[in-house]
Amino acid sequence: MSNRSISWAAALRELKADRAIRHPVREERLRTSTGLRGAPVLAMSAWRGHSSRRYVVVVQPLDTPDLVAESAAVVLAVCRDERGQASIVGARACEVGDPGFLGWLATCARLGARELHAYRLAETAPERSAVAADLGGSMIRAAAGAA
Repeated sequence: MSNRSISWAAALRELKADRAIRHPVREERLRTSTGLRGAPVLAMSAWRGHSSRRYVVVVQPLDTPDLVAESAAVVLAVCRDERGQASIVGARACEVGDPGFLGWLATCARLGARELHAYRLAETAPERSAVAADLGGSMIRAAAGAA
């Protein structure tokens, strides 16, 4: 057994500094079960936000304009490069029947988005805004201002 002492003050400062570091937002592909025809039953993925929280999303085609017609969601407009790496073009916290959704969607399509990823587990508007900020950061303001 070692008699080495730990400087708790230094350890706590280190933990606080680690929390202050903004980790890059990234997609973490999920393995989903396949249906009888070999296609995924439900196309899903996961995103790791700046806070390192994980958000499981349902992947939809970009031409799904009624995505928030009946339920609120955090919607990510996503593009992929030639290697299949995803990046977020824009993030939006949408309420049911969001009137600005289609304009935002058109702007994201012009910026290169090809998929929509919907996160529906945030129950309140402030929770949805926090998730959108964690995943999008400054991109939200840019996309919202362009819409």
